[in-house]
Amino acid sequence: MPTLFKKDRLSKKDLLGKVWLFNVWASWCAACRDEHPLLVQLSHSGLVDIVGLNYKDSVADARKWLQQFGNPYAVIAFDETGDVGIDYGVYGVPETFVIDKQGIVRLKHIGPLTNDDVQSKIIPLVISLKEEKT
Repeated sequence: MPTLFKKDRLSKKDLLGKVWLFNVWASWCAACRDEHPLLVQLSHSGLVDIVGLNYKDSVADARKWLQQFGNPYAVIAFDETGDVGIDYGVYGVPETFVIDKQGIVRLKHIGPLTNDDVQSKIIPLVISLKEEKT
């Protein structure tokens, strides 16, 4: 996947051995704005890296949005056409996936995350997956 801020590419191999979140978002998405403070808070906790997929957006709008609301992402892939999203089975934005150390999707959350979702589903699952032996 091409990244938003670099010309480098990100592959599954780069993330093997880590538990991480994959968050699909767009600057034009009102629901993404609702969940964004939770993602910023989660990223500041240091518990888990969040990889973003900027979906069907413009680079300029995405950068402006991140400057305005903060950047919770360790890296951001850019999917202008939606092809990468199709590969992940994305229905729309936002969507968040919890990925285990083997690169397997362990949870797919469709729609904006709430504080209850983060506290009762995301964090416990991330902690459990991090404790698993590979």
